[in-house]
Amino acid sequence: MSATTLPEEFLQGNPALPQATEPSTGIVLRCPACGTIKSESAEQPSALGTGPVVCRNCSFYMTQNRGVWQALPAERQKHFEQFMLEYEQVRKAEGRGSTSSEYYLALPFRDLNHHNSWQWSIRTRTHLYIVRNILPTLRRKKNESLKVLDLGAGNGWLSYRLAALGHTPTAIDLLTNEFDGLGAAHHYGSALPKLFPRFQAELDNLPFASDQFDCAIFNAAFHYSENYERTLSETMRCLRPGGTIIIADSPTYSGESVGRQMVVERQEMFRRNFGFASNSLNSSEFLTPKRLLELAAKLQLEWKTHKIWYGFRWASRPLLSRLKRRREPSQFLVYTAQVKR
Repeated sequence: MSATTLPEEFLQGNPALPQATEPSTGIVLRCPACGTIKSESAEQPSALGTGPVVCRNCSFYMTQNRGVWQALPAERQKHFEQFMLEYEQVRKAEGRGSTSSEYYLALPFRDLNHHNSWQWSIRTRTHLYIVRNILPTLRRKKNESLKVLDLGAGNGWLSYRLAALGHTPTAIDLLTNEFDGLGAAHHYGSALPKLFPRFQAELDNLPFASDQFDCAIFNAAFHYSENYERTLSETMRCLRPGGTIIIADSPTYSGESVGRQMVVERQEMFRRNFGFASNSLNSSEFLTPKRLLELAAKLQLEWKTHKIWYGFRWASRPLLSRLKRRREPSQFLVYTAQVKR
């Protein structure tokens, strides 16, 4: 995406967007170990060492490390350990992250490292579509901010952009490192009146009491789920009645066989490049229309599919694949559904 296609306020990479009245970031916690509700609010600390938050039932406690709440029980930390080690290795090799705040403040509109620009151009168009066409329809009152779960937040770029637009994001991810994980979000501190809360937690066991959030966005993350139904059920629990789920930038294929072929090819590529198949988790890795219909029936959801224009090059991929007799390429679609209960 060229700079000329971006709205004027984004051209500098760190836009001075209009700020809403600073919202409260108070969050009612739920113990990820035993499910007990803690009524006190967890605020993003002003200094390291605030806390810990202790469960009155099982004594599980959440401490903070460099501003990130640790909400992953030890046994789950062990479950994800190999995945996190491999994922960090791959992301470093891909040239993710920087020591400069300018890199993070420019995302997703510019990749100042110039290593993954094609991917960030996709993220840019998806992001602009969501903030222009989906989020405004979710506001219950004019100019009211939305309380948003950013699921699979990575370095927190989406939460940063949402906060700059006046929303109240909470970032969730497994990775906490300072180049590509939640620890990197400190780079946004200079551009926001208050840094958004960040939690190391898994998608299937969120450390929040029910019925708190207006919207949950799977930020190129839903396909990492090991159980789509369980992941969506947990997300729905945290949303208020009428809340909206947004699944963005997860690969979609027309059928199971094509998706499985992609997984095989992907694992072979990882073995060649890194010496491992990157299959330490039993992740689903792709979506199909059939899978979405099955989830809709089980969870009483009604999906709306949003098709985004990613440019002629992207649109021509299916035709080129057929001409070259290659596997069907992935599609990136945005799916939304409203929680009805």
